[in-house]
Amino acid sequence: MIRVLIAEDQALVLGALAALLELEPDIEVVGRARDGKEALELVAAARPDVVLTDIEMPRMTGLELAGELKRQGSQCKVVIVTTFGRSGYLRRALDAGAAGYLLKDAPAEQLAQAVRRVHQGLRAVDPELAAAAWDDADPLTDRERQVLRLAAEGHAGAKIAAELHLSEGTVRNYLSEAISKLGAANRVEAARIARQRGWL
Repeated sequence: MIRVLIAEDQALVLGALAALLELEPDIEVVGRARDGKEALELVAAARPDVVLTDIEMPRMTGLELAGELKRQGSQCKVVIVTTFGRSGYLRRALDAGAAGYLLKDAPAEQLAQAVRRVHQGLRAVDPELAAAAWDDADPLTDRERQVLRLAAEGHAGAKIAAELHLSEGTVRNYLSEAISKLGAANRVEAARIARQRGWL
């Protein structure tokens, strides 16, 4: 049996994913989490072979979850299941250690196929999205992305500096770099561009 843990903050989607997988004779759903932090705790307890996770979730995103599992040396494979069909997200997911990337509007049978493929040590990624990901490189550093994300949420420089343990001058420098790299006029436009490309 392939042991699967699902991390998804929308209850209906979480239930639907679990129901679909439980129809498969070789797959067992061993845990359900409503955010990335809960999923990380459940991985230690449930010891799944595969983690299916959304990207945008409270407390810890699916990308952060994949990165943390990779950092911990976890043997479980990660499949991102998301509405974001953007190459920037896919590239970040693969960089974080995800083995699969599936869109929520994909045919239902692809879900079980993706779980089986990554369990076998293979990748499960839409080929067109994969090709686009390598043509569309993310110019932002992780720190520039953090600062830009907080700025886009309306936080002032001082609050961003306090939250990330940086000086206000350093925050300004990161924002300036991000704005410049994205060819934007200001932080709002930079955040919009980065979000559209899947870089934020």
